[in-house]
Amino acid sequence: PEKIFVLNEGQMSKNNSTLDMLRTNDGNYINSVFKKMNPEVGAGLGDVGNDILVCGDEIWLVINNSGLVDVLSAENEKEIAAIAIPTPRSIAVDDKYAYVSSWAGAHFAGGTSTALTLKGRVYRIDLATKKLIDNVEVGYQPEGLAIRSGKLYVANSGGINGGLESMNYTYDNTVSVIDLETFTVTKTITVGTNPQSVYYDGSSYIYISSFGDYYTVHSALHAIDGEDNVTKVSDYASITAQCGNRVYCLGNNNELDWNAAADFTAWYASDGSKGGSLELNLGSVYPYHWYFLSQDTILISDALDYTLPGKVHCFHNGELIWSITAGVCPGHFAVK
Repeated sequence: PEKIFVLNEGQMSKNNSTLDMLRTNDGNYINSVFKKMNPEVGAGLGDVGNDILVCGDEIWLVINNSGLVDVLSAENEKEIAAIAIPTPRSIAVDDKYAYVSSWAGAHFAGGTSTALTLKGRVYRIDLATKKLIDNVEVGYQPEGLAIRSGKLYVANSGGINGGLESMNYTYDNTVSVIDLETFTVTKTITVGTNPQSVYYDGSSYIYISSFGDYYTVHSALHAIDGEDNVTKVSDYASITAQCGNRVYCLGNNNELDWNAAADFTAWYASDGSKGGSLELNLGSVYPYHWYFLSQDTILISDALDYTLPGKVHCFHNGELIWSITAGVCPGHFAVK
């Protein structure tokens, strides 16, 4: 890659999400490149960066609490467009459109949540004009999404209501399937509790990671085959990323014991089932997110205390080879 982009989430309501960039030709890591290249945007990148992808010569950024999808030039990081979408979460693209999952304004504040009654939506944006074209209702608090054979698979998490035990609420556990020709939901598939990321392996399987309920149900990875049959691949998939036709998972078998030290295991899935393990010497690095430049080279972010600048670490063949200071909560990666 020519450039590696790091989207730092920042803290909720602090308006301190930032975009960093590593130039691979000279190894120069530039913090807050958006602010440097767009000084006229006084508010900066916005509040809580939630997703990023590079589409051709453009960078598409999802800024959750600011309610924006920001489009930048991948050549010079200058802003091209800012598209208003209520509480956007994740993004996927095909050759004509960008698809953005949205909580549709649902939020949690003061011990209550609008999400009990407000379902999420997926918005469709024309890649050329940067205009909103359509939207469709899905499940509660949709997160990740991926496209397979003209259908969009959307993970419905129910994530911000899961702690409202007094209201007898449980997390969502479904995937909405949208036919892209009609842009309607044609099927709802049951998967793991609190589904999050969605990946397509390019040939057969959709993979869905789920966070569980943090107390009694573990994180997990499920596979959906070409006939939309669901198989549980394995537990311990709280951090996931795709590389080629594999989905890599990093989990902690002590994740339900808040008093236990983290004990991470790394493994991958392919062909709809669990593959081998991954040797990874994390040392003192506590993973927040990861991204595979190749099957041998991995970027792992560490959010540290979630308020001060975090770290980005690069591992090669399982060993740490370099580290650098990023912004607050470095969470999402993309390459050009």
